[in-house]
Amino acid sequence: MKKIQVGFLMSYDYELLKKSIPPVYELADTIFLALDHKKRTWSGNYFEVDTSFYKWIKEIDVKNKIEIYEDDFYVSSLEGMQNDTRERFMLANKMGIGNWLIQVDSDEIFIDFKKFVKKLRKYDSFLDNPKSNPIQFAGFHINVYKYLDEGMLYINKPTKLLLATNYPNYKYAKNTKSRIIYDDTYILHEGLARTEEELLLKLDNWSHKHDINATFLEKWRMANKDNYHEIKDVFYLDASIWPELGYFPTSNLDAIKEMLYDDSSLAISKTKILSKNFGQWFKHLFKKKKSYFEPYFIKHS
Repeated sequence: MKKIQVGFLMSYDYELLKKSIPPVYELADTIFLALDHKKRTWSGNYFEVDTSFYKWIKEIDVKNKIEIYEDDFYVSSLEGMQNDTRERFMLANKMGIGNWLIQVDSDEIFIDFKKFVKKLRKYDSFLDNPKSNPIQFAGFHINVYKYLDEGMLYINKPTKLLLATNYPNYKYAKNTKSRIIYDDTYILHEGLARTEEELLLKLDNWSHKHDINATFLEKWRMANKDNYHEIKDVFYLDASIWPELGYFPTSNLDAIKEMLYDDSSLAISKTKILSKNFGQWFKHLFKKKKSYFEPYFIKHS
């Protein structure tokens, strides 16, 4: 036990795993790819996986760390987000309670996985009795808005994302409502960084597809390195959540890693991290422990 277990959700955008698996491969004990046994999305749409992808897995998995976990991850009576939460719970149990359970999506790329693992290992004592001491770890998304020939457009304000837990009592996607420990770990999020055809496919199969704002696609289509300063409020739900864009003149991960800590709009100060972590510790100090998992998703599986 006390392993570093990494789980990815494998769906129609499985090709993106070719970029997200390599950064975690060496330090992960096991990498799980959760795939619906009938190859259905949370919306019930079907997709195919090209045989070349399985060949790629075999070629890179020189240490036999990658396991494809197939199960029934789609329940027609559940909404997309409910299927999302249910699949993550099932995946976490497959990964094994008593280990660090890291879940990321195929479009999420660790910029410095070694740094994050080092942070987790400082809290290994929380794996001894995880049910009594549930915690979750958060890092920050650098949201890629659009790839360009010369580099990429990104949202110039990092956003929180939950990365790992010792106890998967998920209430909403990866959120366990337990104490959060923040770290200035950055994840390059390629959620929107696709061709227009790929983006439309994603939106059609997405948990929030009915909530997408009317101006999103128009702004996404027109944005480039010359006009990005002028384009405002670009989030796909409440547009104002992403007020402004930034520009990297490269898509190289090592180069971006160097730029992150020099960019005042992206860097997360140690003071802010300490403040957030103290606030979370105090908030949960006397909080009554809740049930292991909301039974709704299990009863309707």
